[in-house]
Amino acid sequence: MFAATKNAGKLTELRELFSAYGVDILTFPEYAEPEETADTYAGNATIKARALHEQLAAAGVRGDVIADDSGLEIAALGGRPGVYSARYGGPNATWAERRASILREVAESGSDDRGARFVCALCFIAADGRELIAQGATEGELSRDERGQLGFGYDPIFYDPSEHATYGEIADAEKNKISHRAKAVKQLMEMLR
Repeated sequence: MFAATKNAGKLTELRELFSAYGVDILTFPEYAEPEETADTYAGNATIKARALHEQLAAAGVRGDVIADDSGLEIAALGGRPGVYSARYGGPNATWAERRASILREVAESGSDDRGARFVCALCFIAADGRELIAQGATEGELSRDERGQLGFGYDPIFYDPSEHATYGEIADAEKNKISHRAKAVKQLMEMLR
């Protein structure tokens, strides 16, 4: 199965999650990422999956495709950054800058609500063109500061109360049992079987 991503952290996670089901995740080096213009995770995942599906077909490559769109929703920010998580703070912002900006915005909001959740939508397109959407979410809290060097993206500021740690402090093997992406992959595999 080909993954529609150039995000190294996401690719590693998808490979680990799907390997538990005996599915290999491949990359297509010529994959050109499309502009994400939808206002839902499922919509953006579909845009990416369709783009890769078309690019593979144009190259004469037949295969299944998977695309992920995910984000962090913060209660104190009215659900932001949400579907704009990967682009929050501008196109050239680093992940460290995005995390710092969010922590600053929540501190300045005056809200005591630390509620946060990670959301993931997967779009699967079979080689024959059949499409499926799977979704998963994990409830947690926004930490008050960055904690941990593991994971990627917003992991160091997403605190999982059941684990008493941020995703930046949880080993991949543990995170891949409980994360929003793990839940979406599990749902997709159930749909495919």
